[in-house]
Amino acid sequence: MKHEDDQWEKEIRKGPFATSPFTEDHKRKVLQQVQQIRTVSRKEEEMSEMSPVESSLERSNCLSNSLREYTDTDTNAVKDKVQVKDQAAATKFGPRHQRHRKSRRGILVAGLSALVIAGGLFMWNWHDGQLAKPLMEQINPASALLFTDHLNVDILTDQMKKNVAMTMRDDLGKQLRITKVQDLPVSGRIYVEAGQEKGADYAQIWLDAKTGNLREVQMRAEMQPSKLEHRYTRQIPSLLEGMGMIPTLQPVKVRRTVGMQQGKTEPTNYTVLDLREGNSYGEIIWRQDQAISITGELRPDQISRTEVAKAKRAIEVFSGKANFNLDDASRIKDDEIGEDSTFFSFSDNYFVKITEAKNGSRYMVGDSNDYGYPQINSPEQMEAYQDQLINMDENLLRERVGAFVKNIFNVDLDDYRLHRDAEKIDTVTFERGAKDAFEVRYKEDGRITMITKVERKILIKYFK
Repeated sequence: MKHEDDQWEKEIRKGPFATSPFTEDHKRKVLQQVQQIRTVSRKEEEMSEMSPVESSLERSNCLSNSLREYTDTDTNAVKDKVQVKDQAAATKFGPRHQRHRKSRRGILVAGLSALVIAGGLFMWNWHDGQLAKPLMEQINPASALLFTDHLNVDILTDQMKKNVAMTMRDDLGKQLRITKVQDLPVSGRIYVEAGQEKGADYAQIWLDAKTGNLREVQMRAEMQPSKLEHRYTRQIPSLLEGMGMIPTLQPVKVRRTVGMQQGKTEPTNYTVLDLREGNSYGEIIWRQDQAISITGELRPDQISRTEVAKAKRAIEVFSGKANFNLDDASRIKDDEIGEDSTFFSFSDNYFVKITEAKNGSRYMVGDSNDYGYPQINSPEQMEAYQDQLINMDENLLRERVGAFVKNIFNVDLDDYRLHRDAEKIDTVTFERGAKDAFEVRYKEDGRITMITKVERKILIKYFK
């Protein structure tokens, strides 16, 4: 057989023809290859006459077609196609054009490499300094949803699934397995429940039956400290350091709650992080991504000796004892309620808590020992116990509290009026005007267990 194209003889000498009988199938493959060579050569000539922009567009189309054609499982056949194309181009266009092809091939390889790298990067979403959220979940959040078997999910629209998945992912931080889906036609809602009601992880989500938007959300979950998002963990050292606490405390437990009441448009989440290092402890609470409460043990260099001496003297006068040791000094700063407190814990379960608040200050001295309660076996005994507390003799209270406030605060309790609170039957308040007072907590036998000096700030509003 003699074919008019010279490339026929070159192809016929290649495998598998050299070692196997030549069949019609072989002939068909060779003819296809020759036809491809002619097509490529013709396109190369046409592109050489085009403008750079037109040439680039045409070359992109050729590349797309070539990729589809080169999905041959026979590796040798792929190599043969490349060799034939190169040989044909070299024969028809000469060395100069061959150099141009090599240049274009280098650009093409570099372009493909860039696409591969870009594709790899787009497989992940860079969020607050960390790699997170696979591309599939970004494109289709509902793909991450987990359902129990035999659950009717047909009533959930795509929008509902998306909102549920994104709320769990972005607000709760984990996907809980959905255990219940219910149509509530009277209220126009769809109810979704996930997790276990008595477990640490539980979610209730109500959706608008028409729009699929969130109507109400109540969720909670616990997670491993290693799963806490980077936008939280990166804040820990600086938050503790800024509060005078031990900055090397390590996360040991994470709890999160999410809530959205009807009428709101966005859920609010609270993240509670427990920290430990040996006997040292700490806690940070975030609302959304903002730290609102920080609790932790103070470093020794951050403990005021003056404050400790004053607190120790207050405990000695309060208890009538001496030789107390400071066991612990900690600080609690809560921006949500606007309070900053220092807590000194002494031996024998006595403590002093000093609080600065936006509406005033408090100096609390207390006894946290458990003295128990009298044995009560009937409603009559309970009523008698309550009467003892409510009708505690005022003179007895003044006598026991007056010596303390005179010694520690240099205040005469005779200038204060007694006020009883019906809702706090074991507490009375000695008030002098609206600016300062002493709150006193006691037992049924008259033992004083806590005294708090309260100084209130009077906020004056000016009107034009």
